[in-house]
Amino acid sequence: MAKSLISASISTQVLRLKPGGNTASFEVSVTNESEQFATFQVELIAAGTDGNLGSRWYNLSPGISAKKPPGDSTKFYVTITDTPVPGFVGKMNITVRIFSLELREEERQLLRLAVEQGIGSIPMQLELPVREFKTHPTDLLEIQVRVYNPSQSPANVVLHLLGVERSWLIEGTDRKLLVPAATKTETIFLCQLPSAGLAPSGTYPFTIECQQVNGPSSSIQGAIMVAPGGFMDFLCTPALHQIPIGNRWQLKNWKSNAATYKIQFDNASNLTQQVSVEVHAEEPRAFKLEVIPESSQIAPGETTELLLVANKKRRRWLGILPQRFLFEVKAVVSDDRLDVRNDTQILKLRVLAVVPIWMQLVGGFLLLFLLWWLSWLNPKNPFWGHKEAVTSVQFNGVGEQVVSGSNDQTTIRWLSAGFFNPLINQQMGVIGRNEKGVRTVRYKPVDNDLMAAGLENGEIKLWDVLGNGKDPISSFSYQKDDRVLALEFSKDSRYLFSGHGSGLVLVWDVERTNINTPNNQPLRGKKFDFAVNSLALVGKAGKNLMIGGRYNQLVAWNLEKDKWGRVSYPRKGGQEDYIVSLDSAEYNPNLLVTADNQGYITLWNMQQCLAEKGLCEVLDEWSDGHGGKPVRSVALSANGCYLASGGDDGKVMLWYLTAEGKRDPQFSKGKKIDQSLKESEKINSVDIKQTGKYILVASGSDDHEVKLDRVERPRNAQCGNQE
Repeated sequence: MAKSLISASISTQVLRLKPGGNTASFEVSVTNESEQFATFQVELIAAGTDGNLGSRWYNLSPGISAKKPPGDSTKFYVTITDTPVPGFVGKMNITVRIFSLELREEERQLLRLAVEQGIGSIPMQLELPVREFKTHPTDLLEIQVRVYNPSQSPANVVLHLLGVERSWLIEGTDRKLLVPAATKTETIFLCQLPSAGLAPSGTYPFTIECQQVNGPSSSIQGAIMVAPGGFMDFLCTPALHQIPIGNRWQLKNWKSNAATYKIQFDNASNLTQQVSVEVHAEEPRAFKLEVIPESSQIAPGETTELLLVANKKRRRWLGILPQRFLFEVKAVVSDDRLDVRNDTQILKLRVLAVVPIWMQLVGGFLLLFLLWWLSWLNPKNPFWGHKEAVTSVQFNGVGEQVVSGSNDQTTIRWLSAGFFNPLINQQMGVIGRNEKGVRTVRYKPVDNDLMAAGLENGEIKLWDVLGNGKDPISSFSYQKDDRVLALEFSKDSRYLFSGHGSGLVLVWDVERTNINTPNNQPLRGKKFDFAVNSLALVGKAGKNLMIGGRYNQLVAWNLEKDKWGRVSYPRKGGQEDYIVSLDSAEYNPNLLVTADNQGYITLWNMQQCLAEKGLCEVLDEWSDGHGGKPVRSVALSANGCYLASGGDDGKVMLWYLTAEGKRDPQFSKGKKIDQSLKESEKINSVDIKQTGKYILVASGSDDHEVKLDRVERPRNAQCGNQE
């Protein structure tokens, strides 16, 4: 059998104890039976003891012995001051445990303790099943308390909960209980935590104190640990700001360069926070950004405000649309355990020009008006266009240019493209200035390098339209003051026919080799008994000259045979009746159109009468195109499919014809394509040109305007869509 390393004995085996009276003492002798130095300790163990009491029911001296050599002994003195089990009366066993940490061995002795009825009351024993309550704001806690009465008599006790805000306790801070003898009773304190702002995060220690009448009190401690809760609300206003602020009509606001945003933190949490912001500008070099103050401390439930001042370094002086900038503002808090709502916000800033929009618009309008007034777009501009009524217009061969003559004694060349593009000046330049008003102008058919102008004083001038000379290359007349009312070039451009107010029709040789011949005289001529208003070459060979004029006279002059004859006009005319305009189609030379001041437009087939095989055939005739008012000018397209007319009603009309030379039944009412500035201002001259899918119509009127209109060729027209 192994030898015990510890030898122990107690001075008595039985003790008597009267709680509240005499104590009970005994000795414990311990011998070191080992072969090494060792320290010894003594511990008393009683079944059913209160764990809260620990070793407080007895005293021990010494608490631990000095190191003893082998064979040496030591004594411990033990005094039992209270019953190990509160309220117990009777006999109980006490185990005396002797042990050594060095020897790792122990010895046990048994002591019999007789406990008599004590003197006085016994304190209540309190127990908290949960000592630490981890919770959040607005939570409802149940603080459970157990009260044990160790005495042999029932006890009336009052429990007080101390250390917790009274407003948190729903049913108050006190509980009255009747605790039967040797019985455990439970009760609950209900604790309702307020919102985060009223329940700062932290540890809230509390004490539950138990008081009994004529008896000792007892207490127990616990703690409520409020975790961080709630949130921080972040708001920036306004979301959209503007520089300048306020009434822009006030001059003091014009040069304002700053905008101020309010940054608001609302602490709906239970933590005290240090708050600030981070600001990122879309264009940082354009602004000086300042936050006032840079940071702020905010307690739970409080609100604080910072100011973000954005200073624009340089504002534009002019600009209709505002400059737009973005700022990213991010909330920064010292404790990031809590949520920051809307922690990043985008702020917008509109920066207006220094000069207010209304002033820019007024100034811009005035500038545009001035530019417009000085430009070719202004029909009344004294520096552009004609100053008096336009009497004659004509396209060149390809329709890219137009020439016009006017009572203001000028002839002007125009670029067709400029009439459809406001960025292009349509006026190419004044070809020449004359001593009298210009009644008619005509391009030389071959090369379009010359232009003939017939003047009010009977003079005819030839101008080089491709050169820049200020003087005509030739000028000639037959009778002074015999107005030139009509001009027509021969197809080979060698001859020029002129019609005069006296009734003369003259033929001039205008080949360049003969132009500058001194005292240039007409090759031949005819004198008629009516004023000649219009001329047109008809027939395939261009050997017949149609002459129209006063008294509704229409004459065909066979140039080859030098014979002429009258053509029967549908209406006999008096001295106030005129055939004012004639034209033929270049590729359909037997088609002739006439217009008179009675408002009639007449289409003719000249084939039979030119061949002297019958009367000239009237193909179509109408008078409702210009409301019965005089028709001043008509013009046929080269293929004879389109007809333009202008009259005293101020309208320019386009008529679609059939291949036979009649009005197309689908478009019998014609198409109005232009109107003079005033209906009372008549259209004096029109010309027409077909270019690709478009029909171009030029017109000149009493309103001093030269106009050019473009109409798309109709797909369903009977004539003109063969190309």
